[in-house]
Amino acid sequence: MKKTTFIVIGYGHIGKRHADVIIQNPECQLLAIVDNNPVQRNKHLQSPLKEIPFFEDLASYFDSSFIKPDVACICLPNGLHAEFAIRLLNEGIHTLIEKPMCLTKTDGLKIISAAEKNNKKVFVVKQNRYSPPSLWMKEMIDSNKLGKLFMVQINCFWNRDERYYQPKTWRGSKDLDGGTLFTQFSHFVDIMYWVFGDIKNIQSRFYNFNHHELTEFEDSGIISFDFVKEGSGTLQYSTSIYDKNLESSMTIIGENGSFKIGGQYMNEITYCHIKNYEMQKLPETNLPNNYGSYQGSASNHQYVFENIISTLKGESSIATNAEDGLMVVDMIERMYWAEKN
Repeated sequence: MKKTTFIVIGYGHIGKRHADVIIQNPECQLLAIVDNNPVQRNKHLQSPLKEIPFFEDLASYFDSSFIKPDVACICLPNGLHAEFAIRLLNEGIHTLIEKPMCLTKTDGLKIISAAEKNNKKVFVVKQNRYSPPSLWMKEMIDSNKLGKLFMVQINCFWNRDERYYQPKTWRGSKDLDGGTLFTQFSHFVDIMYWVFGDIKNIQSRFYNFNHHELTEFEDSGIISFDFVKEGSGTLQYSTSIYDKNLESSMTIIGENGSFKIGGQYMNEITYCHIKNYEMQKLPETNLPNNYGSYQGSASNHQYVFENIISTLKGESSIATNAEDGLMVVDMIERMYWAEKN
């Protein structure tokens, strides 16, 4: 059986996660890792993956005994996603882009244009779509169990402090990080879009409570909006929570009932009362990505790679495509823009 071949570009926390998932999947082959950080190279040489070739940049990889991979995983700082995606698509390589797809709608359109020009696919990592509570919520809304939608409240209260925002790294930089909504909470904006659709009438307020010395942007925000289809919503978020994550939750209120998905990373149904509906036990949610002093979203990357394999075989379609990735970037841009206008 021909394996789907990959390279991983960027070997930080999330790049290592990509590499591990590729190695563990018998239908995948990891051809190379690319990262210009000598610290990461040294860590790689001490790791179980030390036999995988390691290159300091794409030029070195292309100049070597170059084998074109099927897919390039872009695990770089957010502000570099578009540049590298376009370059790789122009090389005739499918791309998997970590969230967010990019930092501006303009760059997102350029990525889509490059993909269309080269007849290549763009996959975007939105692994929270695979969590059982998220899948259950989408089914409940798609099947109209709640009837008319009234309100959606999203709370994302995480810890990101000096342990995360280390000096002389890309985190906290406006150009490379982009802001809290892009780096920490774009997954939850994606779930909101995936389930409820686009938004309008956006009003935003942003605050920097205790990250003045750590970031070039806000640590907290309160955003209200209406959905284009029906209902209204709010998004409240903060990374100024002391010591550890507090919660990520969505509360949904409709004419026939209400429910809430809660937990540290939206991993459990904490309330459900719906007319003529009996709540069923859901499969367990995977644990979050654990990075030592902080945790991220649910560790569902294996499903992302399974979707890539089946899509390239022609057995399924892309679970989260470039158009979805672009919509999330566009929504976040509009949220930030709303405070200034």
